[in-house]
Amino acid sequence: MGTALDVRVKRAGKVYRDGEILSGVVVITSKDAVQHQGISLTMEGSVNLQLSAKNVGVFEAFCNTAKPIQIINSTIEMVKPGKLPSGKTEIPFEFPLQMKGNKVLYETYHGVFVNIQYTLRCDMRRSLLAKDLTKTCEFIVHSLSQKGKLLPSPVDFTITPETLQNVKERASLPKFLIRGHLNSTNCVITQPLTGELVVESAEAAVKSIELQLVRVETCGCAEGYARDATEIQNIQIAEGDVCRGLPIPIHMVFPRLFTCPTLETTNFKVEFEVNIVVLLHDDHLITENFPLKLCRM
Repeated sequence: MGTALDVRVKRAGKVYRDGEILSGVVVITSKDAVQHQGISLTMEGSVNLQLSAKNVGVFEAFCNTAKPIQIINSTIEMVKPGKLPSGKTEIPFEFPLQMKGNKVLYETYHGVFVNIQYTLRCDMRRSLLAKDLTKTCEFIVHSLSQKGKLLPSPVDFTITPETLQNVKERASLPKFLIRGHLNSTNCVITQPLTGELVVESAEAAVKSIELQLVRVETCGCAEGYARDATEIQNIQIAEGDVCRGLPIPIHMVFPRLFTCPTLETTNFKVEFEVNIVVLLHDDHLITENFPLKLCRM
């Protein structure tokens, strides 16, 4: 066994907020004494933007502005050059998670075209003959709770062949009437999206009813913006030809890391929508879209 390097933060969930102290230990394990040229710890936070394949070439100028946006970057020297004893050495650290000026700590978010990530990187520099050691550990940043009360915004919906958009042959559609409501499209990210749906009537048999959560990511600059919608998760709430007039509960939990409070900045936007998708037996696909506003309370 050679020399092993590890970075551990104190909190099991690895979740921190602006203004808190990020603390933990760097652990070095080796069966022999280790000579080193110094050990440093770097805290980094950045937003990585990229264009989808369909937009590449549409505006090359984006390539110049699509460099990672740095949110936070600070390094501390933990140990000066010297020698560590054999066995296990633990070096504690504390890092204040504080933004300078009017900068904002965006919430951790793992998307397709927008990625917001925070890491701790420990570097142990060694002599020319021995390879430098590096270990990276991701921690999660949650944005501060919004002040004030969240006003619920209930939405009632009715879906019939007449209410559908983007339909070429409306006459060939089987007749149906679907009603329902969402309790609120202003959502607290830690609470589920709820509501109910009722199939009042349908000439064709129902095959499946699903809830589809979608992220809408916009990246760009003055030259233009690229907007892409991608699916995060799909939950089936009914299967088969459901009883007419029976209320079907709508319940969707927002997944951690793949969702974040709705975010709008100069260079990028992260928004969310939910689709109610009804599939009929003759393969007619009915989709109703609802924009959501997510926040952390």
